[in-house]
Amino acid sequence: MADTARTPRTPRAVRKPVRERLWTWLMLPGTLWMTVFLVASLILVATLAFGTTDPLGNPRFGFVPDNITALADPAYRTVLLRSLGYALVTCAVCLLIAYPVAYAIATSGGRYKNLLIAAIVVPFFANYLVRMYGWSVVLSDDGPLLGALRAIGLADGGTRILQTGAGVVAGLVYGFVVFMIIPLYAAMERMDTSLVEAGRDLYAGPLRTFLFVTVPATRQGAAAGCVLVLLPAMGDFVSAQLMGGPDQIMIGNLIQDKFFQGQNWPLGSALTMLLMAVLFLGMLGYLRRTRKDEAEAVR
Repeated sequence: MADTARTPRTPRAVRKPVRERLWTWLMLPGTLWMTVFLVASLILVATLAFGTTDPLGNPRFGFVPDNITALADPAYRTVLLRSLGYALVTCAVCLLIAYPVAYAIATSGGRYKNLLIAAIVVPFFANYLVRMYGWSVVLSDDGPLLGALRAIGLADGGTRILQTGAGVVAGLVYGFVVFMIIPLYAAMERMDTSLVEAGRDLYAGPLRTFLFVTVPATRQGAAAGCVLVLLPAMGDFVSAQLMGGPDQIMIGNLIQDKFFQGQNWPLGSALTMLLMAVLFLGMLGYLRRTRKDEAEAVR
């Protein structure tokens, strides 16, 4: 009697735990790989930041706070603030470029949406250094961009882009703008289009509808794009090396110099920890904002 009263197990009830276990096992190798090597490298860098170097320049572990106190040097603070400024300007320029691109593809792309996204993403599969070298040729004094600007009278013979801060920002924007377009496009695809129609019904113009309906509805995509652009832009050193001068070096250039030219790995590790601390604060602010938005959406 008890067996007949027992609820039969449905095939779905049996398959679901198996599928969940399968996903767990599939994620396990990658999770272990990232956890072990990320944590190991972080511990190595953090401990080496308190180390020293021997007369031959070889790193030695220890507990010497000299490298940490050296970070108070105004020269390092200037480079860090310059890197943060370049990264923030890059985020702003990427936003200005990415919003109309993502909006045009999401609203007018039609059946060519995937093709248009592929046309934006595929060129970024090329090697980063190759793309930056090509971009430096375009921005050079004898390159096609300045040649066109001089031809229409917007630049003269003394105008330069390379070896300036504008050249560094141009390189960063070119390198990371795709990281802003993709999350914005995804946010616009998920956006409720009835909100835009309601704005138009209330006699709001296209610009007013975009600013007061589309932008607030896609702010999470913009925030994700800013994080994806800000983090690599802060640590980038290729743009400053190829398109900037001695006065435009970034924190990534300092870290590279300490590790590969100055043979001062402990100080390079201390600079790395400083950069990671700044990036961690940015990521923490993004996560707190995302959690607050999700809580407001549930209410």
